[in-house]
Amino acid sequence: MSRINYDLEKIKAFAFDVDGVLSADSVPLHPSGEPMRVVNIKDGYALQLAVKLGYQVAIITGGKTEAVRKRFEGLGIQNVYMGVAVKIRTYEEWITACNLKDEEVMYMGDDIPDYEVMQKVGLPVCPADAAPEIKSCSLYISPYCGGMGCGRDIIEQILRAQGHWMKNEKAFGW
Repeated sequence: MSRINYDLEKIKAFAFDVDGVLSADSVPLHPSGEPMRVVNIKDGYALQLAVKLGYQVAIITGGKTEAVRKRFEGLGIQNVYMGVAVKIRTYEEWITACNLKDEEVMYMGDDIPDYEVMQKVGLPVCPADAAPEIKSCSLYISPYCGGMGCGRDIIEQILRAQGHWMKNEKAFGW
């Protein structure tokens, strides 16, 4: 039974910010000045499983590092939006292109640039270390911090609620 006060059966799509959500909120800098990120393998497993099961998945980030694009496209995510200054516009274009309704979307964000999208989606969620404004508009706050498995946490709960977690051969591989 989920602790989330939302009908998880409605969810058909997942959207995530990167920095502070799928990676920690501290970003080491390469000597070249390029930001480097550490990502969570369990988040990656859950993301690729959601893709294999037919869910729409999007990454909407202000970051511009090609390593980020390569990582998420490598998990099968086709909708990787980078360098996004105003996320609500990209979100609206994505749901229109995918023929989704707001109530069918879970979005996980952690800071002010995510706020407008979180006000619009059906299921706004955040990591444990999100900004207070983001926590206040979230229907669920993961017990995991950004980059520490919060993505896996929410995807797993939704897939379990819909009867898709560990239910067929797609679950047992990459």
